[in-house]
Amino acid sequence: MSLITETNAQYYAGQQAFVGAGTAGPVITTFNTDLVSYLNNAPTSNFSVLVNNVLLVEGTDYSLTGANVITFLAGSFPAVGASIIVQLNQTAKNNNYGGYEYIKLNDVINNFLVAYVGPGKLIPNVKRTDIMFHAKRGLQEFSYDTLKSIKSQELTIPASLSVIIPQDYVNYVRVSWVDDAGVQRIIYPVNNLTSNPTDLPIQDADGIPTQGSLGQNLQADQALIEERWKKFNLDNLDGRLNMDFENTNVYNYDWWKLAYGERYGLEPQYSQQNGYFSINERLGTFSFSGGLANKLITLQYISDGLAYDADTKVPKLAEEAMYMHIAYGVLSGRANIPEYIINRFKREKSSKLRNAKIRLSNIKLEEFSQVMRGKSKWIKH
Repeated sequence: MSLITETNAQYYAGQQAFVGAGTAGPVITTFNTDLVSYLNNAPTSNFSVLVNNVLLVEGTDYSLTGANVITFLAGSFPAVGASIIVQLNQTAKNNNYGGYEYIKLNDVINNFLVAYVGPGKLIPNVKRTDIMFHAKRGLQEFSYDTLKSIKSQELTIPASLSVIIPQDYVNYVRVSWVDDAGVQRIIYPVNNLTSNPTDLPIQDADGIPTQGSLGQNLQADQALIEERWKKFNLDNLDGRLNMDFENTNVYNYDWWKLAYGERYGLEPQYSQQNGYFSINERLGTFSFSGGLANKLITLQYISDGLAYDADTKVPKLAEEAMYMHIAYGVLSGRANIPEYIINRFKREKSSKLRNAKIRLSNIKLEEFSQVMRGKSKWIKH
Protein backbone atom coordinates (compact mmCIF):
# COMPACT_ATOMS: atom_id res chain seq x y z
CA MET A 1 0.00 0.00 0.00
CA SER A 2 1.41 3.40 -0.94
CA LEU A 3 2.23 5.90 1.80
CA ILE A 4 0.88 8.95 -0.04
CA THR A 5 -2.85 9.12 0.61
CA GLU A 6 -3.69 12.68 -0.48
CA THR A 7 -4.69 13.57 -4.02
CA ASN A 8 -2.95 16.41 -5.87
CA ALA A 9 -5.96 18.64 -5.17
CA GLN A 10 -5.74 17.92 -1.45
CA TYR A 11 -2.00 18.58 -1.28
CA TYR A 12 -1.51 21.53 -3.61
CA ALA A 13 -4.88 23.32 -3.44
CA GLY A 14 -6.01 22.14 0.01
CA GLN A 15 -9.36 21.01 -1.44
CA GLN A 16 -11.38 17.83 -1.26
CA ALA A 17 -14.54 17.43 -3.34
CA PHE A 18 -17.69 15.48 -2.54
CA VAL A 19 -21.11 15.02 -4.18
CA GLY A 20 -24.28 15.94 -2.33
CA ALA A 21 -26.72 13.18 -1.39
CA GLY A 22 -29.58 15.31 -0.09
CA THR A 23 -28.89 14.20 3.48
CA ALA A 24 -27.00 15.38 6.54
CA GLY A 25 -23.94 13.49 5.36
CA PRO A 26 -21.58 12.86 6.95
CA VAL A 27 -18.67 14.12 4.86
CA ILE A 28 -15.38 12.58 6.01
CA THR A 29 -12.18 14.29 4.87
CA THR A 30 -8.84 12.51 4.42
CA PHE A 31 -6.37 15.38 4.57
CA ASN A 32 -3.07 14.69 6.33
CA THR A 33 -3.93 17.82 8.30
CA ASP A 34 -6.77 17.41 10.81
CA LEU A 35 -9.72 19.79 10.62
CA VAL A 36 -9.98 22.28 13.49
CA SER A 37 -13.17 24.11 14.46
CA TYR A 38 -13.39 27.36 16.39
CA LEU A 39 -16.57 25.95 17.96
CA ASN A 40 -14.32 23.47 19.81
CA ASN A 41 -12.47 26.22 21.69
CA ALA A 42 -9.89 26.73 18.94
CA PRO A 43 -8.86 30.33 18.07
CA THR A 44 -10.19 29.89 14.54
CA SER A 45 -11.30 27.18 12.13
CA ASN A 46 -8.70 25.98 9.64
CA PHE A 47 -11.22 25.08 6.94
CA SER A 48 -14.39 26.23 5.18
CA VAL A 49 -17.19 24.44 3.28
CA LEU A 50 -18.69 25.52 -0.04
CA VAL A 51 -21.75 24.02 -1.74
CA ASN A 52 -22.09 24.96 -5.43
CA ASN A 53 -19.46 27.68 -4.75
CA VAL A 54 -21.58 29.22 -1.98
CA LEU A 55 -19.79 29.61 1.36
CA LEU A 56 -21.67 27.98 4.25
CA VAL A 57 -21.69 29.22 7.84
CA GLU A 58 -20.21 26.95 10.47
CA GLY A 59 -22.59 26.30 13.34
CA THR A 60 -25.57 27.34 11.22
CA ASP A 61 -25.26 25.21 8.09
CA TYR A 62 -22.82 22.52 9.26
CA SER A 63 -20.67 21.43 12.22
CA LEU A 64 -17.57 19.34 12.86
CA THR A 65 -19.04 16.36 14.72
CA GLY A 66 -15.97 14.13 14.92
CA ALA A 67 -12.38 13.76 13.83
CA ASN A 68 -12.51 15.20 10.28
CA VAL A 69 -16.26 14.47 10.09
CA ILE A 70 -18.56 17.24 8.78
CA THR A 71 -22.32 16.96 9.32
CA PHE A 72 -24.85 19.27 7.66
CA LEU A 73 -27.62 20.73 9.77
CA ALA A 74 -31.33 20.65 9.04
CA GLY A 75 -32.34 23.04 6.29
CA SER A 76 -28.84 23.08 4.79
CA PHE A 77 -28.62 19.58 3.32
CA PRO A 78 -26.81 19.76 -0.06
CA ALA A 79 -29.06 18.74 -2.95
CA VAL A 80 -28.47 15.45 -4.71
CA GLY A 81 -25.54 15.90 -7.10
CA ALA A 82 -24.49 19.24 -5.56
CA SER A 83 -20.79 20.08 -5.55
CA ILE A 84 -19.34 20.10 -2.02
CA ILE A 85 -15.83 21.51 -1.51
CA VAL A 86 -13.96 21.38 1.79
CA GLN A 87 -11.23 24.03 1.61
CA LEU A 88 -8.28 24.34 4.00
CA ASN A 89 -7.19 27.90 4.81
CA GLN A 90 -3.75 29.11 3.77
CA THR A 91 -2.07 28.44 7.12
CA ALA A 92 -3.32 24.86 7.17
CA LYS A 93 -2.10 24.34 3.58
CA ASN A 94 1.32 25.71 4.45
CA ASN A 95 1.57 23.35 7.42
CA ASN A 96 0.67 20.46 5.15
CA TYR A 97 3.36 21.19 2.55
CA GLY A 98 6.49 19.09 2.95
CA GLY A 99 4.83 16.85 5.50
CA TYR A 100 5.99 13.63 3.80
CA GLU A 101 9.49 14.02 5.27
CA TYR A 102 8.03 13.60 8.76
CA ILE A 103 6.32 10.83 10.69
CA LYS A 104 3.96 11.61 13.55
CA LEU A 105 5.06 10.72 17.05
CA ASN A 106 1.88 8.66 17.51
CA ASP A 107 2.83 6.60 14.44
CA VAL A 108 6.32 6.05 15.88
CA ILE A 109 4.75 4.65 19.05
CA ASN A 110 2.40 2.38 17.08
CA ASN A 111 5.24 1.11 14.87
CA PHE A 112 7.39 0.39 17.92
CA LEU A 113 4.61 -1.68 19.47
CA VAL A 114 4.29 -3.72 16.28
CA ALA A 115 8.01 -4.27 15.65
CA TYR A 116 9.56 -4.58 19.10
CA VAL A 117 6.85 -5.69 21.56
CA GLY A 118 5.13 -9.08 21.78
CA PRO A 119 5.61 -12.80 22.48
CA GLY A 120 8.98 -14.10 21.29
CA LYS A 121 10.45 -10.58 21.10
CA LEU A 122 12.99 -8.92 23.35
CA ILE A 123 10.26 -6.86 25.01
CA PRO A 124 7.35 -9.26 25.63
CA ASN A 125 5.08 -6.57 27.05
CA VAL A 126 5.19 -2.90 27.92
CA LYS A 127 2.61 -0.24 28.69
CA ARG A 128 1.87 2.24 25.95
CA THR A 129 2.30 5.06 28.48
CA ASP A 130 5.90 3.92 29.11
CA ILE A 131 6.65 4.02 25.39
CA MET A 132 5.01 7.43 25.13
CA PHE A 133 7.19 8.76 27.96
CA HIS A 134 10.44 7.60 26.33
CA ALA A 135 9.27 8.78 22.90
CA LYS A 136 8.59 12.29 24.22
CA ARG A 137 11.90 12.38 26.07
CA GLY A 138 13.64 11.24 22.88
CA LEU A 139 11.92 13.96 20.86
CA GLN A 140 13.06 16.55 23.40
CA GLU A 141 16.68 15.38 23.34
CA PHE A 142 16.74 15.11 19.54
CA SER A 143 15.29 18.62 19.21
CA TYR A 144 18.25 20.15 21.03
CA ASP A 145 21.03 19.00 18.71
CA THR A 146 19.81 16.56 16.05
CA LEU A 147 16.48 17.47 14.49
CA LYS A 148 15.85 20.40 12.17
CA SER A 149 13.84 22.10 14.87
CA ILE A 150 15.03 25.71 14.66
CA LYS A 151 12.18 28.20 14.88
CA SER A 152 12.41 31.87 14.03
CA GLN A 153 10.45 35.05 14.63
CA GLU A 154 10.58 38.33 12.73
CA LEU A 155 10.40 41.14 15.27
CA THR A 156 10.97 44.89 15.52
CA ILE A 157 12.93 46.13 18.52
CA PRO A 158 10.84 48.78 20.34
CA ALA A 159 12.19 51.89 22.06
CA SER A 160 12.45 49.88 25.30
CA LEU A 161 15.16 47.76 23.59
CA SER A 162 13.48 44.57 24.86
CA VAL A 163 11.41 41.80 23.26
CA ILE A 164 9.61 39.03 25.13
CA ILE A 165 11.07 35.52 25.08
CA PRO A 166 8.90 33.24 22.84
CA GLN A 167 6.43 31.02 24.65
CA ASP A 168 8.06 27.74 23.51
CA TYR A 169 11.66 28.99 23.85
CA VAL A 170 14.35 26.65 25.20
CA ASN A 171 17.61 28.17 23.92
CA TYR A 172 18.67 30.69 21.29
CA VAL A 173 20.49 29.80 18.07
CA ARG A 174 21.19 33.21 16.56
CA VAL A 175 19.92 36.78 16.76
CA SER A 176 20.40 39.08 13.75
CA TRP A 177 19.23 42.47 12.58
CA VAL A 178 18.22 42.85 8.95
CA ASP A 179 19.41 45.73 6.78
CA ASP A 180 17.54 47.40 3.92
CA ALA A 181 18.81 44.75 1.47
CA GLY A 182 17.42 41.93 3.62
CA VAL A 183 20.91 40.79 4.67
CA GLN A 184 21.24 39.45 8.21
CA ARG A 185 23.83 41.03 10.51
CA ILE A 186 24.60 38.87 13.53
CA ILE A 187 23.98 40.41 16.95
CA TYR A 188 26.34 38.93 19.54
CA PRO A 189 25.73 38.14 23.22
CA VAL A 190 27.20 40.63 25.65
CA ASN A 191 29.25 37.97 27.48
CA ASN A 192 31.09 39.86 30.25
CA LEU A 193 30.45 43.39 28.98
CA THR A 194 27.38 43.92 31.16
CA SER A 195 24.78 41.91 33.05
CA ASN A 196 21.10 41.75 33.95
CA PRO A 197 20.72 41.33 37.73
CA THR A 198 17.95 39.03 38.91
CA ASP A 199 17.27 40.90 42.19
CA LEU A 200 17.16 44.64 42.81
CA PRO A 201 17.07 45.15 46.61
CA ILE A 202 16.61 48.74 47.79
CA GLN A 203 19.37 49.71 50.24
CA ASP A 204 19.43 52.21 53.07
CA ALA A 205 22.19 54.75 53.68
CA ASP A 206 24.38 52.03 55.23
CA GLY A 207 23.96 49.72 52.22
CA ILE A 208 21.67 47.29 54.04
CA PRO A 209 18.66 45.96 52.05
CA THR A 210 15.36 47.30 53.36
CA GLN A 211 12.32 45.15 54.10
CA GLY A 212 8.60 45.55 53.67
CA SER A 213 5.81 44.87 56.17
CA LEU A 214 5.94 41.12 55.49
CA GLY A 215 9.70 40.88 56.00
CA GLN A 216 10.57 40.62 52.33
CA ASN A 217 13.32 42.65 50.66
CA LEU A 218 11.96 45.67 48.83
CA GLN A 219 12.81 45.61 45.13
CA ALA A 220 13.55 48.50 42.77
CA ASP A 221 11.48 48.81 39.59
CA GLN A 222 14.44 49.22 37.24
CA ALA A 223 18.07 48.08 37.24
CA LEU A 224 20.55 50.98 37.06
CA ILE A 225 23.00 48.73 35.21
CA GLU A 226 20.46 48.16 32.44
CA GLU A 227 19.66 51.88 32.21
CA ARG A 228 23.32 52.75 31.79
CA TRP A 229 23.80 50.05 29.15
CA LYS A 230 20.86 51.36 27.14
CA LYS A 231 22.41 54.83 27.04
CA PHE A 232 25.93 53.62 26.26
CA ASN A 233 27.31 54.55 22.84
CA LEU A 234 29.13 51.55 21.39
CA ASP A 235 31.37 53.91 19.39
CA ASN A 236 33.15 54.57 22.69
CA LEU A 237 34.02 50.89 23.05
CA ASP A 238 37.46 50.53 21.46
CA GLY A 239 39.03 47.36 20.19
CA ARG A 240 41.13 46.88 23.35
CA LEU A 241 38.06 47.21 25.56
CA ASN A 242 39.42 50.51 26.88
CA MET A 243 36.52 52.06 28.76
CA ASP A 244 38.01 55.57 29.09
CA PHE A 245 35.48 57.20 26.73
CA GLU A 246 38.18 59.25 24.98
CA ASN A 247 36.64 59.11 21.51
CA THR A 248 38.84 56.15 20.62
CA ASN A 249 36.55 55.00 17.83
CA VAL A 250 38.31 52.14 16.03
CA TYR A 251 35.54 52.12 13.41
CA ASN A 252 36.24 55.70 12.34
CA TYR A 253 37.90 55.63 8.90
CA ASP A 254 40.48 58.34 9.64
CA TRP A 255 41.58 56.70 12.88
CA TRP A 256 41.69 53.33 11.17
CA LYS A 257 44.00 54.60 8.40
CA LEU A 258 46.33 56.26 10.89
CA ALA A 259 46.57 53.07 12.94
CA TYR A 260 46.72 50.72 9.94
CA GLY A 261 48.58 47.60 10.97
CA GLU A 262 48.96 48.83 14.54
CA ARG A 263 45.69 47.71 16.18
CA TYR A 264 47.42 45.37 18.58
CA GLY A 265 45.56 43.63 21.38
CA LEU A 266 42.15 43.65 19.70
CA GLU A 267 39.43 41.51 21.24
CA PRO A 268 37.75 39.93 18.18
CA GLN A 269 34.56 39.21 20.11
CA TYR A 270 34.10 42.95 20.66
CA SER A 271 35.46 44.26 17.34
CA GLN A 272 32.15 44.58 15.55
CA GLN A 273 29.38 47.12 15.12
CA ASN A 274 26.24 44.99 14.95
CA GLY A 275 25.34 45.50 18.60
CA TYR A 276 24.79 43.13 21.49
CA PHE A 277 21.96 41.30 23.23
CA SER A 278 21.48 39.68 26.61
CA ILE A 279 18.79 37.51 28.16
CA ASN A 280 17.08 39.24 31.06
CA GLU A 281 15.87 36.39 33.26
CA ARG A 282 14.23 38.83 35.69
CA LEU A 283 11.91 40.27 33.04
CA GLY A 284 11.78 37.27 30.69
CA THR A 285 13.03 39.30 27.73
CA PHE A 286 15.83 39.67 25.23
CA SER A 287 17.52 43.02 25.92
CA PHE A 288 19.46 44.86 23.23
CA SER A 289 22.15 47.52 23.25
CA GLY A 290 21.51 51.13 22.30
CA GLY A 291 21.37 51.83 18.59
CA LEU A 292 19.23 48.78 17.79
CA ALA A 293 15.90 50.49 18.49
CA ASN A 294 13.42 50.13 15.59
CA LYS A 295 15.69 47.57 13.90
CA LEU A 296 14.07 44.58 12.20
CA ILE A 297 15.50 41.37 13.66
CA THR A 298 15.19 37.62 13.26
CA LEU A 299 15.25 35.60 16.46
CA GLN A 300 16.20 31.97 15.83
CA TYR A 301 15.71 29.53 18.70
CA ILE A 302 15.05 25.90 19.50
CA SER A 303 12.09 24.37 21.30
CA ASP A 304 11.70 20.86 22.72
CA GLY A 305 9.29 19.57 20.05
CA LEU A 306 6.42 19.13 22.50
CA ALA A 307 4.98 22.64 22.84
CA TYR A 308 2.29 22.21 20.19
CA ASP A 309 0.62 19.25 18.49
CA ALA A 310 2.12 20.32 15.16
CA ASP A 311 5.62 20.01 16.68
CA THR A 312 5.26 16.35 17.63
CA LYS A 313 6.65 14.84 14.46
CA VAL A 314 9.94 13.14 13.69
CA PRO A 315 11.92 13.40 10.44
CA LYS A 316 11.93 10.01 8.73
CA LEU A 317 15.73 10.20 8.56
CA ALA A 318 15.76 9.98 12.38
CA GLU A 319 12.99 7.40 12.75
CA GLU A 320 15.29 4.44 13.47
CA ALA A 321 17.19 6.50 16.04
CA MET A 322 13.90 7.16 17.83
CA TYR A 323 13.09 3.43 17.95
CA MET A 324 16.50 2.65 19.47
CA HIS A 325 16.10 5.45 22.00
CA ILE A 326 12.74 4.03 23.12
CA ALA A 327 14.07 0.45 23.27
CA TYR A 328 17.07 1.46 25.36
CA GLY A 329 14.89 3.55 27.68
CA VAL A 330 12.42 0.69 28.23
CA LEU A 331 15.08 -2.00 28.77
CA SER A 332 17.35 0.08 31.01
CA GLY A 333 14.42 0.80 33.33
CA ARG A 334 13.52 -2.86 33.85
CA ALA A 335 14.77 -5.29 36.46
CA ASN A 336 16.52 -8.58 35.56
CA ILE A 337 17.61 -7.43 32.10
CA PRO A 338 21.18 -8.68 31.44
CA GLU A 339 23.72 -5.87 31.37
CA TYR A 340 25.07 -6.95 27.99
CA ILE A 341 21.60 -6.47 26.47
CA ILE A 342 21.37 -2.96 27.90
CA ASN A 343 24.87 -2.11 26.65
CA ARG A 344 24.01 -3.48 23.21
CA PHE A 345 21.04 -1.16 22.88
CA LYS A 346 23.03 1.73 24.32
CA ARG A 347 25.55 1.28 21.49
CA GLU A 348 22.73 0.89 18.97
CA LYS A 349 21.13 4.11 20.22
CA SER A 350 24.39 6.05 19.88
CA SER A 351 25.07 4.60 16.43
CA LYS A 352 21.61 5.37 15.06
CA LEU A 353 21.69 8.87 16.55
CA ARG A 354 25.06 9.53 14.87
CA ASN A 355 23.64 8.34 11.54
CA ALA A 356 20.61 10.61 11.98
CA LYS A 357 22.83 13.62 12.66
CA ILE A 358 24.86 12.94 9.52
CA ARG A 359 21.74 12.51 7.39
CA LEU A 360 20.01 15.60 8.77
CA SER A 361 23.13 17.77 8.46
CA ASN A 362 22.20 17.88 4.76
CA ILE A 363 25.79 18.28 3.53
CA LYS A 364 25.89 18.43 -0.27
CA LEU A 365 29.22 17.73 -1.97
CA GLU A 366 28.67 20.43 -4.61
CA GLU A 367 27.94 23.10 -1.99
CA PHE A 368 30.91 22.04 0.13
CA SER A 369 33.22 22.12 -2.90
CA GLN A 370 32.01 25.62 -3.81
CA VAL A 371 32.90 26.89 -0.34
CA MET A 372 36.32 25.22 -0.40
CA ARG A 373 37.21 26.88 -3.71
CA GLY A 374 37.56 30.13 -1.80
CA LYS A 375 40.30 28.60 0.35
CA SER A 376 42.71 28.67 -2.60
CA LYS A 377 42.61 32.46 -2.93
CA TRP A 378 45.65 34.51 -1.99
CA ILE A 379 45.07 37.20 0.59
CA LYS A 380 46.84 40.36 -0.56
CA HIS A 381 47.30 43.69 1.22
